[in-house]
Amino acid sequence: MRAFVITGPCSAEVQDVAPPELRPGEVIVNVERAGVCGTDVELFTGQLAYLHTGEASYPLRIGHEWCGVVRAAGPGVDPGWLGRRVTGDTMLGCGQCHRCQAGRHYLCADRYEIGIRRGWPGALAERLPVPAWALHALPPSLDPALGALAEPGGNALRAVRAAGLEPGDRLLVLGPGTIGLLCAQLATAGGAEVHLLGENDTSLSFARSLGLTSAWTADTLPQLPFDAVIDASNAASLPGLALRLVEPGGRVVCIGLAGQPSMIDSRIAVLKDVTIVGVLGGSAGLARAIESFAVGEVNPRPLIAATVRLDEAASVLAGHRDPAWGPAPKIHIDPRPVGRG
Repeated sequence: MRAFVITGPCSAEVQDVAPPELRPGEVIVNVERAGVCGTDVELFTGQLAYLHTGEASYPLRIGHEWCGVVRAAGPGVDPGWLGRRVTGDTMLGCGQCHRCQAGRHYLCADRYEIGIRRGWPGALAERLPVPAWALHALPPSLDPALGALAEPGGNALRAVRAAGLEPGDRLLVLGPGTIGLLCAQLATAGGAEVHLLGENDTSLSFARSLGLTSAWTADTLPQLPFDAVIDASNAASLPGLALRLVEPGGRVVCIGLAGQPSMIDSRIAVLKDVTIVGVLGGSAGLARAIESFAVGEVNPRPLIAATVRLDEAASVLAGHRDPAWGPAPKIHIDPRPVGRG
């Protein structure tokens, strides 16, 4: 089968590779869509921390935001999965340790992360092996595009939950990328008053086109009391800003990752009695995100700028973007052979 393989920093190609073996407890998925995110870019450029800790190494096959159809079920797997459109959990815990047993498999020290950690192959390929326990069936109303947005949706949902919002609370989201926009949409659907902070008018105009009218730059942000702040950016300075802007007794949620350490003044956190929460992965939010998309509480489809073929993945990861795609943040890859997608 064809798969996108990163062979070294900023070096990648589509290769013919052996298809996945059908193992007990697993299924093989025919991939229909795979999203590209900042983690994939950092794996491509060589900046991701896992590459420096030994948790990831080249060559590697990326892709953890995906949707597809189950084509084969291994021994011990319910055959009812065959032919179902699915997405799945990125985090594959061992199932035996105390973290897994407590329902925190996404923190398992021995976990695989599909397309990211410990060599589990990713979804920028025609086929993907997945443990059956990690699958989430998609309702008929969700097509491949929406199915591949479930993983970032799960991340955003966990961030919104961590903000502890009540209807009418005021939330500030830092960063108008895919996760930030999904956080804003989900929080708005839950009854919060949502504000969004971005760097430029292009991204903020796009946010306003989604109905997120309270979108600001640092120069125009109104001086309002924010009950919670979600940092969904990759800027090292913004967690500190979030702490300064949040109301005393409020919550700061960190889901973005900067390329260098972020400095937070713990004195401010103590004196304001602020709760700071970190969010890793969307595991615990996947099911609810899928439901939210399916019933129309939020519509993430406008976040997709373009869907391109596997041969164009390297160009996308290198930052090349067709101006005709517009300002939407998400790029999808269709890895199927031409004529089948």
